[in-house]
Amino acid sequence: MPKMKTKSSCKKRFKVTATGRIVRAQAGKRHGMIKRTNKFLRNARGTTLLSKADEQIIKPMMPYSR
Repeated sequence: MPKMKTKSSCKKRFKVTATGRIVRAQAGKRHGMIKRTNKFLRNARGTTLLSKADEQIIKPMMPYSR
């Protein structure tokens, strides 16, 4: 049986936690920080978990990350 391929875009953007959830970076912090509120910037630090619906899309693209 040949090896399964991992989507390159997914391995760059996502990590899998020990419990199997998928971690992603916060969105909306690439540019245009002046127009964002301080509250938005504070809350958008670090990482966050993907929603369950999005996890079902991403997990098949990362077969060896479970």
